[in-house]
Amino acid sequence: MSHCSGLISGVDRFGLHHYLRILIGLIFTVLVAALFRLQVVQGAYYKQIAESNFVRLRRIIATRGEIYDHKYRPIVQNVPSQNLYLIPGRIRSFQSLADFLAQEFGVTMEELRQHIEKTRFRSYEDILIAENIPYENVLTLSEKLNYFPELFFRTETTRRYVYPNHFTGYVGRINETEYQKYKTEDYTINSQIGKTGLEKFYEVLVKGRDGREIIQVDAMGRNLNLFKAESTIEPENGMSLVLTIDNDIQSYAESIFPKGMRGAIVAMDVTTGGILAYVSKPDFDPNLFMSKISVEDWQAMNDDKSKPMVDRVIHAAYPPGSVFKTVTAGVGLEKGIINEFTLLENCAGGMKVGNRFFKCWSSYGHGRSNINNAIKVSCDVFFYDLSLKIKLEDFYQYVHQSQLGQRTGIDLPNERSGLFPNTEWYHKNYGQRISIIGHKVNLAIGQGEVLCTPIQMCALYSAYANNGIWIQPHLLQKTVGHSTVMREQINPVSKVRLPLNPKNLALIQRGLYSVCNEPGGTATRVQVKGATTYGKTGSAENVHGRTTHAWFTGYIVTNKPEICVTVFLENAGHGGSMAAPLATQILNFYMGNYQTIKAPAKVPLQFRDAVAEGDEFDETVNGTEIAIPEPVIGNGIHD
Repeated sequence: MSHCSGLISGVDRFGLHHYLRILIGLIFTVLVAALFRLQVVQGAYYKQIAESNFVRLRRIIATRGEIYDHKYRPIVQNVPSQNLYLIPGRIRSFQSLADFLAQEFGVTMEELRQHIEKTRFRSYEDILIAENIPYENVLTLSEKLNYFPELFFRTETTRRYVYPNHFTGYVGRINETEYQKYKTEDYTINSQIGKTGLEKFYEVLVKGRDGREIIQVDAMGRNLNLFKAESTIEPENGMSLVLTIDNDIQSYAESIFPKGMRGAIVAMDVTTGGILAYVSKPDFDPNLFMSKISVEDWQAMNDDKSKPMVDRVIHAAYPPGSVFKTVTAGVGLEKGIINEFTLLENCAGGMKVGNRFFKCWSSYGHGRSNINNAIKVSCDVFFYDLSLKIKLEDFYQYVHQSQLGQRTGIDLPNERSGLFPNTEWYHKNYGQRISIIGHKVNLAIGQGEVLCTPIQMCALYSAYANNGIWIQPHLLQKTVGHSTVMREQINPVSKVRLPLNPKNLALIQRGLYSVCNEPGGTATRVQVKGATTYGKTGSAENVHGRTTHAWFTGYIVTNKPEICVTVFLENAGHGGSMAAPLATQILNFYMGNYQTIKAPAKVPLQFRDAVAEGDEFDETVNGTEIAIPEPVIGNGIHD
């Protein structure tokens, strides 16, 4: 009995296994048939669906921070921009596309190939083709884009530079070199990046961080709205910059700059180092770079002999002429070679050194001078004689301790350091047997190989005004946006004491006072109502023309030191007759509008949650009536 039961049980198990094999075979057959249907019979259909509907990670561009003056008046703004984009993976006919872009947007076939080549491994990544397209053109061309599904318009923002200048710089499309360097720092091939000026120096602050959005789109690029929750990372907009610039002083300095001349004007708060006005002429309009600049415009700017792209405040270094004589005086005083009573060589119109005769600017001569009179009348012979008693290495060291011959560290890129040579420099450039004495005589009056930038001279004279404390010139006051960050928190401003003891500093200051306030001074017409003026004129010979460069650097004191102004004009003539009158007008403008300039800033509502305490709120920042002083005519005094 038990034997029969075991036999039946074995038969049942055999039948069950048989049925299972049949079932598995059927399922496998169905799967194979389904796969055959999907991949072979309807493969083309499903391929089209897969290519027409796909998931994309869309970048949400952060808004770049704007730039304001110290009263929150705009210098650089964001404005709407209509831009054209291309998705290479959707191109139907390259030739038709190339013809269309060339005709409507001036994009050459080679430029199109280069754009596509850059994204050859990311065929569905948007490529920026054209920027700042007039809205009328967008309306006209939108219908034509129906024939080019690979193209679409997007509304974004671009920069508007309120007035031509060099200090803001400008932004531009990232180039291949920049992209390879910064692609891991949230940049794409379409990104805008600071190219020059503040836009470049503070790129990390104003750029912000782009957001991300996961979307599924159809063949026309339309969002299918399939991803609802947790699909978006909001962008973090860039910080806006509030500068030390005063738009009123800036505008006034621009307006009085002589037409057709080249040069620079800098106005600086001597107690803070903040730049109030920053003018370099000729200038250019940064807005030219906000769309594709034509070959003709670019060539014209580069061929222009006046070099409008050169920032003459920090990128050009010149012989400082007589404004440098305070430095020569300082090293003589500090080394104990002279004091306030020392009389040097009699000036009869020049001085012979070796077998060479060095002229004074006055052929009539100045007689024997002490340090005060030598600065007042700018006697070359006094400083020629003094140079013979100074060791070049001592001179070199003192110049560098006065923050010359090196960058000031202003918050702008590519500042030049200027030059003051030492013995090693002369031997390297002129040979071991060079006689340095004659060169040193020229250096003493700011001629020869010594080179300074206008910003360096302004910072030095600001230090004379500020009790001998040199403060690093700077443009940034603070950032505003989602929070307020003061300049000191970003990069502390350097402060250095000049290598002058208080007594010797007072002698330099006394000489600068005499220049503007005593008979015989070379700048007695530099008078400012409500303030005492101090300054120095300069006329510097140059190898590029017979007419001298004109310099004036000076400052005013009320109950405290106020501002310093440096004016430099290329090949303009004498500093006293050409540069000094411009400085006088700016200083008078400052004092005439003192209350307005010093009034607390009225903060726009968009920044009210981020600004520091003590600022006033206002819904709008309106213009203020400004007093314009009468122009001052030069007195024709040399130097």
